[in-house]
Amino acid sequence: MIFDSLLGMFSVDMGIDLGTCNTLVCVKGEGVVLNEPSVVAVRRGTNQVLRHGNAVGHVAKEMLGRTPGSISAIRPLKDGVIADFDITEAMLGYFIRKVHGRSRFVKPRVVIAVPSGITAVEKRAVYNSAERAGARRVYLVEEPMAAGIGAGLPIGEATASMIVDVGGGTTEVAIMSLADIGVVQSIRVAGDEMDAAIIGYMRRKYDLMVGLQTAENIKIEIGSIMPLEEEMAKEVRGRDIVGGLPRQCVVTSNEIRDALSEPVGQIIECVMRTLENAEPELAADLVENGIHLAGGGALLRGLDMRLAEATGLEVNLVDDPLSCVARGTSVYLENLLAWKETMESDADEY
Repeated sequence: MIFDSLLGMFSVDMGIDLGTCNTLVCVKGEGVVLNEPSVVAVRRGTNQVLRHGNAVGHVAKEMLGRTPGSISAIRPLKDGVIADFDITEAMLGYFIRKVHGRSRFVKPRVVIAVPSGITAVEKRAVYNSAERAGARRVYLVEEPMAAGIGAGLPIGEATASMIVDVGGGTTEVAIMSLADIGVVQSIRVAGDEMDAAIIGYMRRKYDLMVGLQTAENIKIEIGSIMPLEEEMAKEVRGRDIVGGLPRQCVVTSNEIRDALSEPVGQIIECVMRTLENAEPELAADLVENGIHLAGGGALLRGLDMRLAEATGLEVNLVDDPLSCVARGTSVYLENLLAWKETMESDADEY
């Protein structure tokens, strides 16, 4: 432990929110130092990452849906877990080097947030990817715990704290107390499913094929769960299914609300199941403490009001919900000894 502490003086230890859509890296005393899409561009048929322009993150995301036959833009994580081991390793290695610096001779310690519902095999894959990507030591923490820490909730106290973390691949719903998770539900319905729902809606109603980035932009710009004081509209471009030619149409926020009803309904059902499984004393605490929303999906207009309507509890949006999990991993790393009892720590456990 003393030797590890000495090494820490010469390295930039980091917390990583390894998300399906975006990867965030947080460093002690500096906050979030990297926020890039979890996308890598490779030569088609190989795992060779393109060297031109460092085709990882923002550069690679711009290529999604626009690559020639010789190049593939890949999202190596699906539903919060690793779908392509080699590409994930290359992406993590790029991000770690970018933050840590190539000139440093000591590898960093890394805390990575993982979905609560993943298997031991999937945890092992994350551990191995980070280790081979350049981490000296790897610790894993469940996303709801990291989100609770990052939001500054009193999860170490004998009172219930509830977090709903709507990410890109998964939605994590957990009730925590005494530095551990009492009840947790994890579903693989989140931002990606919302984008897919919009794509399906545009195809059914307008016979228009749109890409993932277009669907995401629609969700961000005019997406909502509750009726708005002033409904919005957006011009959408894509490919006509019948004629096969480029075409555009106008879609309204009311229509997108209909498109999002199914995935949002599944998220609300997950929240209700979690509440139903809570111990009576924990449930009683939540009447006062309420629910806290985190993750990129928490920014969807009206989601907090819809949850409050369904549960009858106060729902609060945490500060900077996009970086909440990443901030939590950094705080977790700073207090490893204090969190040792609940820590997933090393691969020996897998």
